[in-house]
Order: sequence, then C-alpha cells, then structure tokens
Amino acid sequence: MKISIIYHSESKNTQKVAETIADGARITDEIEVKCMPIEDVDRDFLGASKAVFFGSPVYCGAYSWQMKKWLDTHDNMLAGKLGAVFATENHLGGGADVAELSLIGCLLVYGMLVYSAGVSKGDPYTHFGAVCIRDGDETQKERARLFGARIAKKAVEVFGD
Repeated sequence: MKISIIYHSESKNTQKVAETIADGARITDEIEVKCMPIEDVDRDFLGASKAVFFGSPVYCGAYSWQMKKWLDTHDNMLAGKLGAVFATENHLGGGADVAELSLIGCLLVYGMLVYSAGVSKGDPYTHFGAVCIRDGDETQKERARLFGARIAKKAVEVFGD
C-alpha cells in the first residue's frame, strides 16, 4: 500500500515532521511512504496512494497560501482516499487547530475520508492531527510518529494491504 505525505515547508520544520510521520506510518514492509514537497509531487505515486497526509506551517492561524494554491489547482486525485493533516507553528497557541480544521474542510470538499483517531485510541490524543512547535520536541515527535502509525493502520483497515 502506498501512502503520500504532501507538505509545504519554508524552514524545513514541516519537512522534518513529515519525515517523522512517515517513520510512524511504515508499520509493515508492505507500506511504502513517500514524502513530497508541494513543488515536486509524484503524481503517479499520489494517484496510487490509499492515504494522503497534508502538512503546512501555520501563518496567522491558517495553513500556507502555497498549500492552498496547490490544493486549489491540482487535478483532483484525492476522492475516496483517506486524508489526514498536520501542522507546524513557531509558538504554542499559534493557530494550528484553525489551520488543521481549514485543511480538513478542503479535504472533505475533495471527497476524502478524513481521519485523525481523535481520542478513540487514548492518550496521547491526536485531535485534528499532529502539531509540532517548529520541528517538535521529543514528546511532539513521538506523537507525530504515533499519528502516522494510527493513520496507516486505519488505511489498512479500510483498504486492505
């Protein structure tokens, strides 16, 4: 099974979190995960992916305009896929929840099945998605890895291996 992680990163923080999530999502040898900046998305890999994560830095309580532009202008290859989101911010309380909810709304419009595990898997809770301050401290990185694993497990559950 293929899983795509599409992200926008100016400072490399969101890229590093994408790679941490990818580590967590590799729960079996049958799962192939590819991290892709929005400037270089492998359309064939994305098309074959059953789950797609979207990650963005938070700017003024919203996800980046670069991610918005990519989502607004790509050919819709997202319908029916499992979708998940993550965000990075410079400071605690930087609006990551609003940014993630906005991304989730966009994924729903494109026909994705959005999942975060929320509180259903217990502590640590993943609410709307993973959030890291910059590239995350060890606790935030562990939560990002766990988030990747939870989404991958759900993708296997929904789509098979």
